[in-house]
Amino acid sequence: MRASPVDRGASTQTGAPLPARPPAAGGRAALLYLCGAFGGLLSGYDMGIVAGAQLFITRDLHLSSWMQGAFVSSLMIGAILGCAVAGPSTGRWGRRPVLLSAAVVFAVGALGMASASGPWVLIAFRTATGVAVGTASATIPSYLSELAPTRIRGRVSSMNQMMIAVGIFSSYLISFLLSGSGAWRWMLGLAVVPAVLLFLGMWFQPETPRWLATHDRAAEARQVLERLHGPAEAERELAEIERAARQPSAGARELLSDRRVRRMLWVALAMAVVQQVIGSNTIVFYAPTILKAAGFGDSAALLNSVGLGVLSIVVTFVTGRVVDRVGRKPLLLTGLVMMVVSMATLGAVFQFGLLDETVGQVTAVVCLALFKAAYSLSWAPLLWVMLPELFPLRTRGAGVSAGSGANWAANFLVSLLFPVLLAAGTGTVFALFAAIGVLAFAFTVVFVRETTGRSLEELELADS
Repeated sequence: MRASPVDRGASTQTGAPLPARPPAAGGRAALLYLCGAFGGLLSGYDMGIVAGAQLFITRDLHLSSWMQGAFVSSLMIGAILGCAVAGPSTGRWGRRPVLLSAAVVFAVGALGMASASGPWVLIAFRTATGVAVGTASATIPSYLSELAPTRIRGRVSSMNQMMIAVGIFSSYLISFLLSGSGAWRWMLGLAVVPAVLLFLGMWFQPETPRWLATHDRAAEARQVLERLHGPAEAERELAEIERAARQPSAGARELLSDRRVRRMLWVALAMAVVQQVIGSNTIVFYAPTILKAAGFGDSAALLNSVGLGVLSIVVTFVTGRVVDRVGRKPLLLTGLVMMVVSMATLGAVFQFGLLDETVGQVTAVVCLALFKAAYSLSWAPLLWVMLPELFPLRTRGAGVSAGSGANWAANFLVSLLFPVLLAAGTGTVFALFAAIGVLAFAFTVVFVRETTGRSLEELELADS
C-alpha cells in the first residue's frame, strides 16, 4: 500500500521537509481519531433508531399522535440544550471531559428509555439522550480538528459524519433484525454498548494540545504532540499554538462583541442552517414513496434504509480521501449543483405526474441517489469539518456550539413546518428547495472562505 504524505514526511508550505513520524505514531493517532469520532456513531444511532422503534412504542404505550410528535422531537430539543451547555463546558474543562460526560448521559438515556414504564418517562430520557447528542455534535468537531495535522485535518474531521452515517445504518439494521419480535426496548437500549465503548475509549485519550496550551499546560501539550507527530514537528506546532494562545480565552459574549468573530459567527450559523434547509430531510421522508412508485413495492423501506445508508457511508469515505486535496469550497459548490439539479428534476416529475411512467420512475430513483450522494459528498460532512476552522482558538468552543445549536434548531423547524409545506404540493416543495440551493450557492461563493492546507493558527492570524 502506498504511503501517505503523513507517513513519508511531507513538506511544510515553506518547503522544509518534516521528519518522518515514529513508527507507532500513525497507529496511535488513528485510534485517537476513531475514539474521538465515536460519539458520532451514538448520535446517528439515536437519531435513526426511532424510525424502527416508534411503531411498536406507539402500540405498547398507547401514544397519541401528539405524544408521538413529542417523543420524536424531544431529541432535537435536548440537542439544542446540549449545544448550549457544551460551549462554556469545553472552554472551562476541556474537550475530553465533556465527551466522557456525554458518554455517561448516552448510557443513562439508553437504559432509561429501554426501561420506561410510560410515555413521559420515555420522553424525559429521550430528551436527556438529545442533550448528549447535542453535546457530542458541538464537541467532536473541535476535538478532531485540534488534534489533526493540517495536511489531513479534513479527512480526520470528516470521520465525525462517517460515524454518524454508520450509526444511522446500524440503527436501520438493528430495527430490521428486531422488528419481527417488536422488541423496541432492545432497539433503544442497545445504544448502551457504544456508549460504554465511547467512555472507555476516551478515558485513555488525551486532551487537545490547543486547549492545554491556553490553560498554561504547555508541557502536557508538548507530550500530546510528540505522541502524535514526533518531537521535531511537535516543537514547531507548539510554537504556533502558543503564539495563538497568548490571546485571552473568551466565551459567547465575544462572538457578538468582536467584529471579526461576529462575521465568522454569521457565516457559521448560515452554513449550519443551509445544511438542514437544503432538503435532505425531505429526500429521506419521500424516499419510500418514490421507491414504491418506481415498482419496489413492500421492500421500499428496506431498500431505502439499507441502500441509501450504504451509499452515504461510501460517499462520505470518498469525501474524507479527497477533501484535503480538492478543497472544502469546491466540494460544497459541486454538491449544491448536484442537489439543485436533483431537486428541480424531482419537482418536475411530481408536478407533471410522471411517476406513473417508466421514465419518470427511473428518473426519480436516479435523482434520489444523486441527491444522497451529493449531500454526503459536501454539506453533510463539511459543515462539521469547517465549523472549528472558522473560529479562533479563544472562541472555538462557543462558536462551534452556536453553529451546532443552529443546525439542530433548523432541523426542528423544518420537521415542524414540513406538513405545512406539503399542503402547497409535492412538486412545489422540491422546487422551493431547489431555489434555496441556488441561494446557498451564491452565499458560498461570496462568503465562505477556503480553509484547506492552512493550519488553525494560520487561519486565526489571517483574521487578526
